Amino acid sequence: MLFGPPGAGKGTQAHLLTGELQVPHISSGDLFRHNLKEKTPLGLRASEYMSQGLLVPDEVTIDIILDKVLSLESEQGFILDGFPRNQHQGEVLEEALEIRSRPLDKVVYIDVPEPELIRRLGGRYICRECQAPHTVEPGAAAGNCQRCGKQLYQRDDDRPEAVRKRIEVYRSETLPMLDFYRQRGLLAEVDGVDTVNAVYIGVLRALGWVSKSSDRE
Repeated sequence: MLFGPPGAGKGTQAHLLTGELQVPHISSGDLFRHNLKEKTPLGLRASEYMSQGLLVPDEVTIDIILDKVLSLESEQGFILDGFPRNQHQGEVLEEALEIRSRPLDKVVYIDVPEPELIRRLGGRYICRECQAPHTVEPGAAAGNCQRCGKQLYQRDDDRPEAVRKRIEVYRSETLPMLDFYRQRGLLAEVDGVDTVNAVYIGVLRALGWVSKSSDRE
């Protein structure tokens, strides 16, 4: 599981790890946005909270994540991103995985200070098609996705007023999860204030994984 505040780069690292480890990336945000794009009742309900920087209610979040996780083959790995966000969610996930006899191997905490988070989120744009994250400098045009060429946009929850609320909610509800996983001996910490590649190498080391890509060694 990738753990950290909004803007820490969890999504970027998850995309890199998916190619390296050949396992699916399960992002709570992506799942909710997919439902929103399809205008499902779940997506519309979730958007009411996401647009304000609030956490989606536990019962909605748990159902959609576990439905995805438990649909995988029992021996198949996965990367969790954005879930669990509080101890109740963590306990429910732990219980569900124990039933399937495949607990979490590692929780990697990407640590980034608050001023840097605010700077990053203010310039974060997402591809409408493939959901790849991009950084746009202040005053620059958003342009198109470097991966698929489609249009970029800024999510409502990346606007200044929502960003401040998201960080506040993270501090009060999600950050205490560090102790939850530290007590279970699963936590590894990585400095997130560096280049994407340097953080990626730190994440791989935290996982005890030797990269197959020589240019990342």
